[in-house]
Amino acid sequence: MGANPIPFARFLEEQRLRVLRYLGAAVGPADADDVFQETFLAALRAWPDVVDDGRLDRWILKIASRKAIDHHRRRLRRPVPVAETPDRPVTPEDPMGDPIWASVALLPVAQREAVLCRFALDLPYREIGDLLGITPEAARANVYQGMKKLRERI
Repeated sequence: MGANPIPFARFLEEQRLRVLRYLGAAVGPADADDVFQETFLAALRAWPDVVDDGRLDRWILKIASRKAIDHHRRRLRRPVPVAETPDRPVTPEDPMGDPIWASVALLPVAQREAVLCRFALDLPYREIGDLLGITPEAARANVYQGMKKLRERI
């Protein structure tokens, strides 16, 4: 059994804005609230067994990251209604209304997550590595490669 030094409601309030900012960039403002709810429901289920090791902020961002990935996977499987069959594949509309974030959404998962953590959350590479379960060097490489692809596309 874990030992929770703070009530879940207080934890939710402390982390709410950070997680919403991350999810707004990760899945777009239209879907951020739904993914936010999924994130904190998963956290609430796990809360009795969580031990506060000083990294609860990273723990909740890791859950949010996984929920964002799940959201993108579900979205890719969702049928897109069209009047006529297109000549080329149809991509989902950009939820952010911004071509830069639309391009970020098209990056490979590791690069997308690293770029979002770096620029939406302003995390240092060490924390990005901890959050994504990779080394700081790998986090830096994922950000670099993601930014390189973004420059090529834009």
